[in-house]
Amino acid sequence: MVTAIFPAAGSSRRMGGDINKIFLELGSESILLRTLKTFSKSPRINFLIVVVNENEVDAVQKLLDSADDLKPYKIVVGGSERQYSIANGLKFLPDDAEIVLVHDAARPLISLKVIEDVIDAAKKFGGAIAAVPEKNTIKFIDAENFVTYTPPRSKLVQVQTPQGFQRELLLKAYEQAAQDNFLGTDDSSLVERIGDRIKIIQSDYRNIKITTPEDLQMAESLIGFKPQVTENLPPTTYSLPPKIGMGYDVHRLVANRKLILGNVEIPYSLGLDGHSDADVLIHAIIDALLGAAALGDIGQHFPDSDAKYKGVDSGELLQKVHEMIKIHGYTIGNIDATIVAQKPKLAPYILKMRVRLAEILQIDSNSISVKATTTEGLGFTGEGLGISAYATVLLER
Repeated sequence: MVTAIFPAAGSSRRMGGDINKIFLELGSESILLRTLKTFSKSPRINFLIVVVNENEVDAVQKLLDSADDLKPYKIVVGGSERQYSIANGLKFLPDDAEIVLVHDAARPLISLKVIEDVIDAAKKFGGAIAAVPEKNTIKFIDAENFVTYTPPRSKLVQVQTPQGFQRELLLKAYEQAAQDNFLGTDDSSLVERIGDRIKIIQSDYRNIKITTPEDLQMAESLIGFKPQVTENLPPTTYSLPPKIGMGYDVHRLVANRKLILGNVEIPYSLGLDGHSDADVLIHAIIDALLGAAALGDIGQHFPDSDAKYKGVDSGELLQKVHEMIKIHGYTIGNIDATIVAQKPKLAPYILKMRVRLAEILQIDSNSISVKATTTEGLGFTGEGLGISAYATVLLER
């Protein structure tokens, strides 16, 4: 029985943004999901452990919930170093785990054959790692940057992941490292220092770790994805195609309720009925944002069966959704929304709505359009029984 651990708690500083690279899309799928789905195809792997930053647990949970072809998994909070993150993951190994694989979550192009080969070698030899022959000449240098030695290239390999180990061997290596306060560069270095040999398994050069924007471009080339090149910018700068989402919501008008639209209270004798504050405009915008990012709908994330959302300010829900799409690498290009209501007259409040929505989303109010219309007395809105809203959003990367 094999358990795979995926360290994914890095800061992604070299990617040049404020988003963990595991959420970035490679082709039409996030890097993390692409990686986990490959491992889930192995019939020998029965459990996945994903180690993430504490503030990204919810986002990763929602991302994995959206996939229906993953092996059973557990999300674990990581540490300040990769080694500490994996040590945290090791605490949650299933009792029947015999082989443990450790694989960088940001290596999404790993092949199933390499995974199986590492498992076989770990079972036979105790420890095994995927690697490729070094193609460059390597030099050892001294403190003054003078060459001291040129090792023969035929004896050098570039180490990748997965790295696989018999359970007790890896646990012993981590326990010894903790006792000695030793911080290694990878898992095999911990096993090496307690005297065990590591078997090298031939991998391939496609199994790159995505660390920089150039790496992401390389990975896109390898899978045949062609991003939209932005003119007059450096070659490494490009934009992915924008995504469009549409949202709709409707609520009944009732007595003894405040009328809230766009997070603005509208003076009126009736208000909208609902589990939250029933702000149809914000609800339509939320569904449009979630739809554009393929993240479900408002009911999935904020169900009316959950008491904590009873009477909640919809502006707070909009903030949560905005954070969610930012984690997935999106920014809002623009929002166009229409409120359908026979009464009251909404023209005096449109600007307030735009300004308030812009404050919540921290974007320019000129990127938000809100319109109001009637149905000329037709239908339930025309009869004054309810109010509906439509919204369209453009998300950019």
